[in-house]
Amino acid sequence: MQEVENLSGLSPNPEKDIFVVRENRTTCLMAEFAAKFIVPYDVWASNYVDLITEQAEIPLSRGAEMRGKCGTNESELEISWLDRAYSPLARTQFAYDTAERTYFKDAVSPGKHTASSHRLSALVTPAGKSYECQAQQTISLVSSDHQKSVELLLSEVRIQPFDISADFVFSEEHKCPVDQREQLEETLPLILGLILGLVIVITLCVYHIHHKLTANQVQIPRDRSQYKHMG
Repeated sequence: MQEVENLSGLSPNPEKDIFVVRENRTTCLMAEFAAKFIVPYDVWASNYVDLITEQAEIPLSRGAEMRGKCGTNESELEISWLDRAYSPLARTQFAYDTAERTYFKDAVSPGKHTASSHRLSALVTPAGKSYECQAQQTISLVSSDHQKSVELLLSEVRIQPFDISADFVFSEEHKCPVDQREQLEETLPLILGLILGLVIVITLCVYHIHHKLTANQVQIPRDRSQYKHMG
């Protein structure tokens, strides 16, 4: 038996959602993320002749209804807020209605539309690891509303649909390229500083050894008259 739990209340970030799918009382899928959609829609210009495009920013509020299942080769998590549906794993499908005036003000020809993306290659992760990306990612979806491009903005993402070894515990993370680059930018100055410090230490050691060897050498006078004082 599979069940889905919404643990979003445990997150200190009100914009972040946490979902867990459990099978036979064992966690088989976990997902954490903050998300919102940017949806373009048409309104009349001030001359009521031309059309211009506005953008609705739709956050994903808490209190979602969920369905999920775990499989050997494919896992699914379907999350819905009212009439809006969203699946953050293999594919994304987002249903919206431009007649909803909360987000779509004065929309021309309001109606229901669906935006979808079939494969999320950005979330590909090696087997046995979780996917992590703290940086914001933009995923484009094609809408049934005249092929407009709807944007899904994801951040603070941590997902693992397979191979979870312990309840509510993610496996070792596989970071997205943006996080990897930011981590490198943070550690590179430290690495360069350590290398520079090591070079200075080596230089000082070489100088000290050279100075000691030079001091221990017998000084041969250049003036021949001083040879009688040697011996």
